[in-house]
Amino acid sequence: MAALPDLITVQQFRRMQDDGRAYELHHGEVVAVTRPKAKHYNLQRRFVRLLENRLAGFGQVGMEFPYRPVAEFDLRVADVAVVSHQRYDQIDPEDNLRGAPELVIEIKSPSNTDRQLRELASLGLANGCTEFWIVDTDDGSVTVIHPDGSILRLHSPQSIPLTAFGGDALPIAEIFG
Repeated sequence: MAALPDLITVQQFRRMQDDGRAYELHHGEVVAVTRPKAKHYNLQRRFVRLLENRLAGFGQVGMEFPYRPVAEFDLRVADVAVVSHQRYDQIDPEDNLRGAPELVIEIKSPSNTDRQLRELASLGLANGCTEFWIVDTDDGSVTVIHPDGSILRLHSPQSIPLTAFGGDALPIAEIFG
């Protein structure tokens, strides 16, 4: 039987020497992650632009947003996140958001497996997420997952309801247009 890896805390993770690569902390293990390609990055920027005005009364919209779904052993980065004003204002400037953002948007990429996305959705939804969106550029869909396990898979000309965040709706056509 192989030995289990040593668990790394967020504090230990932050003290690691920077080698120029991108990492996240997953369940106490350091995991190398890829940087987004231009298509992915541009879609992240589009989401930020589309959501900032629609959700300005609710909270802050951020790209490549770091958060700690499990305080000591996880430090993740959401492609796009929405955090209520109240929670955002309480973030320690020397730390990151504790728990998951109210909305996490992950854009599917070749480096993601379906299992990884399900696990990430489960982690977020169990730790503060109101909705978790998975964006699939291959078929032009957005899958919206709720904490109760209900799922909406939407395509154009449908819209994503934003009522949970004080907004109206986001047409799928605007995302992929």
